[in-house]
Amino acid sequence: MKTLAAGVEGSNPTLNIIIFAIFVAITLVIVFWASRNTKTASDYYAAGRAFTGPQNGIAISGDYLSAASFLGIAGAIAVNGYDGFLYSIGFLVAWLVALLLVAELLRNTGKFTMGDVLAFRMKQRPVRAAAAVSTLIVSFFYLLAQMTGAGGLVNLLLGVSGDVGQDIVIAVVGVIMVLYVLIGGMKGTTWVQIIKAALLIVGALAMTLWVLGKYGFNFSSLLQHAVDRAGGGAKGEALLGPGKQYGKTGTTKLDFLSLGIALVLGTAGLPHVLMRFYTVPTARDARKSVVWAIVLIGVFYLFTLVLGYGAGALVGADKISKAPGTTNSAAPLLALELGGPVLLGFIAAVAFATILAVVAGLTITASASFAHDVYANVIKKGKVDSKNAEVRVARITALVIGAVAIVGGILAKSQNVAFLVALAFAVAASANLPTLLYSLFWKRFNTRGALFSMYGGLVVTIVLIVFSPAVSGTSTSMIKGADFDWFPLSNPGLVSIPVSFFLGWLGTVLSKETNDDKYAEMEVRSLTGAHAEKASAH
Repeated sequence: MKTLAAGVEGSNPTLNIIIFAIFVAITLVIVFWASRNTKTASDYYAAGRAFTGPQNGIAISGDYLSAASFLGIAGAIAVNGYDGFLYSIGFLVAWLVALLLVAELLRNTGKFTMGDVLAFRMKQRPVRAAAAVSTLIVSFFYLLAQMTGAGGLVNLLLGVSGDVGQDIVIAVVGVIMVLYVLIGGMKGTTWVQIIKAALLIVGALAMTLWVLGKYGFNFSSLLQHAVDRAGGGAKGEALLGPGKQYGKTGTTKLDFLSLGIALVLGTAGLPHVLMRFYTVPTARDARKSVVWAIVLIGVFYLFTLVLGYGAGALVGADKISKAPGTTNSAAPLLALELGGPVLLGFIAAVAFATILAVVAGLTITASASFAHDVYANVIKKGKVDSKNAEVRVARITALVIGAVAIVGGILAKSQNVAFLVALAFAVAASANLPTLLYSLFWKRFNTRGALFSMYGGLVVTIVLIVFSPAVSGTSTSMIKGADFDWFPLSNPGLVSIPVSFFLGWLGTVLSKETNDDKYAEMEVRSLTGAHAEKASAH
């Protein structure tokens, strides 16, 4: 077997590293430039609310389109056809939930974090602590997935083999990410995400046009070649219909439904996505930014459809499955097939930029949640000593999170990335979304209900995942050789999300606490944005 030190056959690891280094150098200069005006908490957490709707929309798409979207979905479509594209559908439909139920109301009600919204009409300290715990857990699992993905990409694109080489690269990614956050705050991180989104979409567009050009811009012809390359007949045609990956048994059908629910509802509860709504000056801009994000993400997922079937037609599922990184190698192998080492180098740099931008967004969200919710409001009870103390704590937290993410990424580098991402989405959908929706729309909702749904959702989700096939009992499980999977579904969303909604209701009806005046004030704020407009002007 060929050593992984050569990376993808025909690639030029030196060229890939040079292109990546150029990207890092340019973005660090921009981060330094953006940091000049980062003085107050509002500057650090919300970029001084200075971004326009379109700018924020591009940044949201940069935050959302992770390496899993680019490499994973294209590979899933190349190998599994129709079933692979269902991931794209789930990720995209999720934004309609965010647009219709969350974005504008959240922007109007809160200041910097999810805890602001949840604590508005509840007892401040317990609810803020619960929101911070949930934010830190979701961010940590998402961070682990991205850092682990970075280690895998190194094998694939830079030809770095062996544990030490991967560990060094994971550490480098972590250090650069912490630099972005420490120096630039939300403003610097947002600019990195805008640049990365532009690069990713332009790169995917170029490759899409290139692939379609090879088949006379006839998508049907491309599909036919993908079917023929997969072996033709019933085997090849399985790429065009449902059931190749999911649907073989009743359990896999339920598992797919569970995964779909977690993806669709999880997005509206992801803390690093929610925090982006605070970086715009008005509720109208918050709405506009989500519309821009939906358009850009939707267009990108259409590109992945062409890239996936293009990789199936031009590279072939067998070659993809045997390459280092298996399905994740589909897009890089297609780039190599189309444009040789130079295009592969660009795609490698874009894939790394993708990881850097996402981990920077996650780090600033987690550090803001700890500094604003735990330090300023739980420990200091809202009486912070000086204006910059909160920002200083946020920066120290970012350093700690960076260190933990590097160690975690090194320890988890051989783990299943999809498992970690699914866990983050399932926790966000189970612990965060029910509590947010109840807070915004249910007058009777109270502190006990919030604590029941958040802590209950967290515990139920993590317990079900620990005892699922994702962790033990199958050849692809996280712990090989162990077998304690009494819960049949790999993703717990189908059970944990309804249980969390139920626990929120149960906790509320078991408590006599109500605050009609605060709910009325929150309703006015969330629908009109009156307070938020005033707050952003100061």
